[in-house]
Amino acid sequence: MKLIAAFASMVLTAGMIWAQDLPDVSVENMDGETVSIRDVVRGKPAVISFWGVTCKPCITELNALNEVMEEWLEDVDFDIIAVSVDDSRFSSRARSMAQGYDWQFKCVFDKNQDLKRAMNVSLTPQTFIVDASGNIVYSHSGYTPGSEYELYDKLMEISE
Repeated sequence: MKLIAAFASMVLTAGMIWAQDLPDVSVENMDGETVSIRDVVRGKPAVISFWGVTCKPCITELNALNEVMEEWLEDVDFDIIAVSVDDSRFSSRARSMAQGYDWQFKCVFDKNQDLKRAMNVSLTPQTFIVDASGNIVYSHSGYTPGSEYELYDKLMEISE
């Protein structure tokens, strides 16, 4: 009986981890304005992907998301937010890369890494899905080709 209670406690605790709210942290948008990440992610599900200019898997994942975004939007209304964790030395390079790749989603810059710390991101790419109420409902580290379809499945699940 103690084993069952311990297991139930672990399951409930794990569930609460995924029910965390998106933290209220400021980031910089493409125009250089300071905005709350909660204002960037507002009213509909969002994929939030943390990336850096020297992270090849990050760029590969964001390019893959950019390729499928239009098709996915036919099935579910959502946003993609790419969060650069590059410090002030590399943030201008991150802006240039985002424009150069012609990503069709929102890009924000976490130069002080406040959002990165608040969301316990240790490695990039780290990707989250936030539901329309601002609850973090999914997290995934790393990228392998095709893993973006896990994101699609989760978006479909929370939009039903």
